Amino acid sequence: MRAALLAGAAAIAFGLASQAATAQIAVSGNDNKRTLVNGVNTLVQDPRPDTVSIIDLNGRTPRLVAEVAAPHSVVGPPLSVAVTPDERLALASSAEKIDPENPRRTIPDNRVSVIDLRASPPRVVQTLEVGNGPSGISVNRAGTLALVANRASGTVSVLRIRDGRASVIGTVEIGPASAGVSHAPFTPDGRHALVTRDGDSYITVLRIEGETVTRLDRGMSAGLRPYALHVSPTGAWAIVGNVGRASSGNTGDIETVSLIDLTREPFRVVDTVSVGTTPEGVMASPDGRHAVAVVHNGTGRPIGHPLRGQAEVKLLRIENNRIRVVSAVPAGDWVQGMAFSRDGRTLLIGNMADKTIGVYRIEGNRLRDTGQRIAVDGGPAALRTAEVAPPSAPAARRPERRRDRAEAATR
Repeated sequence: MRAALLAGAAAIAFGLASQAATAQIAVSGNDNKRTLVNGVNTLVQDPRPDTVSIIDLNGRTPRLVAEVAAPHSVVGPPLSVAVTPDERLALASSAEKIDPENPRRTIPDNRVSVIDLRASPPRVVQTLEVGNGPSGISVNRAGTLALVANRASGTVSVLRIRDGRASVIGTVEIGPASAGVSHAPFTPDGRHALVTRDGDSYITVLRIEGETVTRLDRGMSAGLRPYALHVSPTGAWAIVGNVGRASSGNTGDIETVSLIDLTREPFRVVDTVSVGTTPEGVMASPDGRHAVAVVHNGTGRPIGHPLRGQAEVKLLRIENNRIRVVSAVPAGDWVQGMAFSRDGRTLLIGNMADKTIGVYRIEGNRLRDTGQRIAVDGGPAALRTAEVAPPSAPAARRPERRRDRAEAATR
C-alpha cells in the first residue's frame, strides 16, 4: 500500500509541476488522537501520528495518492487545512496536542505545517508557530497571504507566502480568548476577511490592504455560535453554520445556517434557515448556486440514546439572497469537512468516526451518494481544495465602498 501511495505521489507531483493549470487535488487533515467510543469523544492512548492526505480529483473517481505525517486536530471548524491557488503548498493547523506531562489529556498546540505538494513524495518543509489553538486557515486568491484563526488566543495570525515558503508577519487582536475565534476566510477580491467567533456569537470584519490587516468596528450577528464560514467563489455571498449551544449536538435542538450579502458594504446577514442539529461544516459550490452543510444530528450521543440521530449532508440552493434546503442524504458519524471538485459535480465528505471520505455527486438540485469511500490514515477532520476563480460564473457586483473606522492594524 505504501509503495502504491509513493508511486501515486510521484505521479501527481509531476502532474502538478508540469500542468499546474489543469491539476486538481483535495487535501484532508486527519486526527489520530480522538475517536468516538459509543458516541463519546474519546482521547486515544499512544495514538499514531496525525496525517494529511492528498486526493486526486482529476478523474471522475477520486483517489488517494499520498499521505504525509503532520500534526492536526479535529478541534475547530473543518476548515483547518488550505491549498494555495497554484496547488504548490498545503497548510495544516494543529489546535491541540497530547500533553507531554500527562498523556491522558490535551493542551493547546500552536503549529502550522507547510507541505510541499510538488515534492516527490510530498513532505512537510516548514513548521510555523502562531497563536494558541490554530484552527481555520484561508489563503487569498493571489496566493500571497494566509490567515490563521487562533481559537485559544482570540487572534488571527497573518502569514506571507512567497517562493514556496510561508512566514508569520503579524497578529491581529480580535477579542479575548473566550471569543472562540474559529475561521477567517478572505473575500475573493482580497480586500476583506470575515472572522467567526463562536464564543460570543459574533462575526468580525477585517480590511486588507497589501499586507496590512485591520480589524474594523463593523461586525455581524448571524445565529448562535457562528463557527464554519465559507465565501462563495463568485464573491456575492458567504454561508455560515451556527452550531448552537452545544457543539457536540447533545441538546437535540435544531440549529441554523445564515447567508451574508457581500455585494454591498457594510456586509450584512440577509437570511437564516434551520438545517438540523449542529451544522459544523459549510461550503459554497464553485458556481455560487449551491452550498452544502453537514449536520451531526446527535451522533455525539451513545447508541440508543433518544437524542441520537443520523448525520446528514444537506444541499442548499442560494438564490435571490435566500437559502432553501433542496436535498439531503445520510453521512457517517461525526461528519466533518467537505470539498467540491472544480466543476461542482463531485463532493467529498469527511466521516471522522469511520476514517473515510465519502464521494457524492450533485445533479441539478439533487445530491447523490455514490457509495465510494476513500480510507485515510486518521479521522478526516478537515477538507479543502484550492480557492480559485470560477471558470464561467457571473461576476459579483463590486461592493459599494464606504469609509470604515479601524480599531487595530498589523503588518
